[in-house]
Amino acid sequence: MKFLDLAKVYIRSGAGGGGAVSFRREKYIEYGGPDGGDGGKGGDVIAEVVEGLNTLIDFRYQQHFFAKNGIPGMGKQRTGADGADIVLRVPAGTEILDEDEETVIADLSHVGDRVVLAKGGNGGFGNLHFKTSTNQAPRRANPGQPGIERTIWLRLKLIADAGLLGLPNAGKSTFLAATSNARPKIADYPFTTLHPNLGVVGVDNAEFVVADIPGLIEGASEGRGIGDRFLGHVERCAVLLHLVDGISEDVAADYHTIIGELEAYGGALAEKPRVTALNKIDALDDEERGEKMAALEEASGGRVYAMSGVSRDGVIQVLRVLRSEIDAARRAEASEGDDEEDGTWKP
Repeated sequence: MKFLDLAKVYIRSGAGGGGAVSFRREKYIEYGGPDGGDGGKGGDVIAEVVEGLNTLIDFRYQQHFFAKNGIPGMGKQRTGADGADIVLRVPAGTEILDEDEETVIADLSHVGDRVVLAKGGNGGFGNLHFKTSTNQAPRRANPGQPGIERTIWLRLKLIADAGLLGLPNAGKSTFLAATSNARPKIADYPFTTLHPNLGVVGVDNAEFVVADIPGLIEGASEGRGIGDRFLGHVERCAVLLHLVDGISEDVAADYHTIIGELEAYGGALAEKPRVTALNKIDALDDEERGEKMAALEEASGGRVYAMSGVSRDGVIQVLRVLRSEIDAARRAEASEGDDEEDGTWKP
């Protein structure tokens, strides 16, 4: 299945049905009076998160979604039927943006989340509604309200526990293939990965989800290379694994390139917990490994882990560190939620 993380769709809710102007006509009933029914309500346009989806590819082949109109009212006090709603089924992690691609309408991150994007118009009143003691034969009825028409954008941000960062050819896809059942494309040229990949990684009888995104280069925030459009897929991650190519001539410069792009991207992405690892140590001798580890530790200002996705040296240690960071982040989120609940008024 082809991956698609951005889609533009056009939606329109249903218009309400018009009210009816009708009078009761029966034999031997001289003054039957008004009996026009109200019109039915127009259908809503709803977005709902469902299981089993991880791409927006369905919205490439259908971009227009129109709910049904309400049925007009009829005589004998018959109310028109409501128009059927239409539901946009989206994967978890979908953001719904306004036409300007900036204003967030809704952020649907859990299965079952629903939001009404366009509300259907109300049905019009029939002439029975306007009957009074001084106006016993009204000849007026209201038309139904029109539906709402708008253009929206759907943007998918994958739900993952850990995200992989690094320059092209840093070994991210090799790491994902070595630690999970995912089979991303692996080759010895840059930009092998053209769309994000997800893999379920297991360590010490625990599992977590890792997201691999295309590599960043200097100037990605300005559109160079593939740009930074895929960074949104690691915004929801609890921890970032920054892989630095061990066979690079200047590992410190490579490290600062990625950090600079994270800061240019903005938001809280640059502040997320990061685990830094020097990859491809199987291609280095002891002296080179020591020099590059020291240079990378100086550049990052923290601990650096040595590993190799090919030989799997040090991979288990890195996975354990990721797992501990994920657990710490989840506990922090849970405690924040408890604090918010404790601050609410209770009877």
